Amino acid sequence: MCATTLVRLVSWRFSLNLSIKTQPALCSNSLPKRLSGPLCYLTIAHMIVLFTDFGTEDSYVGQLHGVLHQAVSDLEIVDLLHHVPNFDIRAGAYLLPSLVNLFPVGTVFVCVVDPGVGGVRRPLILRVDGRWYVGPDNGLFRLLLRRATGAQIWEILWRPENLSASFHGRDLFAPVAGMLAMGGQPDCRPCEIGDTNRGDWPDDLARIIYIDHYGNAITGLRATSVDTDCTLTIGKSRLASAQTFGSVPIGAGFWYANANGLVEVAVNQGHAAHQLEIGLGEQVCWGKP
Repeated sequence: MCATTLVRLVSWRFSLNLSIKTQPALCSNSLPKRLSGPLCYLTIAHMIVLFTDFGTEDSYVGQLHGVLHQAVSDLEIVDLLHHVPNFDIRAGAYLLPSLVNLFPVGTVFVCVVDPGVGGVRRPLILRVDGRWYVGPDNGLFRLLLRRATGAQIWEILWRPENLSASFHGRDLFAPVAGMLAMGGQPDCRPCEIGDTNRGDWPDDLARIIYIDHYGNAITGLRATSVDTDCTLTIGKSRLASAQTFGSVPIGAGFWYANANGLVEVAVNQGHAAHQLEIGLGEQVCWGKP
């Protein structure tokens, strides 16, 4: 580790009064697979990625950046998505797995869709398929864990001196992400998450979970779960599949496998949500032509 990195770690520890542990014994090959802390896996991260329902019109995202830059001033911070539908944990849970695989192993994600902030839900650190996630234990990581090939979970025990009741994204999750990104470990303990296979959260969700600024309506269905010769019915519209926008006339509606692997309803050079009268949460049905 270079001298610059050591100075940053020391500065970060004392500026926020953190307790960063060094436990090389955790990496012993003789220990059981479930470790008492995540330090064994940690290296300096390349980036921190933000995934929230905070929006971009207010100061919340800027405050996250401010806290993170105190810890990791030269680390890249990526604003992946700040328009997860407000308070919609389930929508976030189906969106998140479709967006993370483009990021390198070791990336640290701060994931906050947390309508129960300040309540009894636990703050978590997760290591899922080599990437790190910090956020609330409220179901947001349910689909990510269900589809994972390997995962470890820890409950965050560390608390800052000043923890607001309503902004744990800034006061708790962002500082912990900064620690992880610098190779540090907050006080934490291994834990389990409850049932990730609840029947009301199926493997693929046949509902609209996100509408982008073009008006394209994204479902919680992985495109691999649907035959391309099926027709999709939503509201009063019945749509055939197409490969992409240019495959249909301008103004025509269709469904397709979007670039992130989800079924998406679109109109070529049009606003599908307006034209087809589609809203968030609306169910889609399938049939044969």
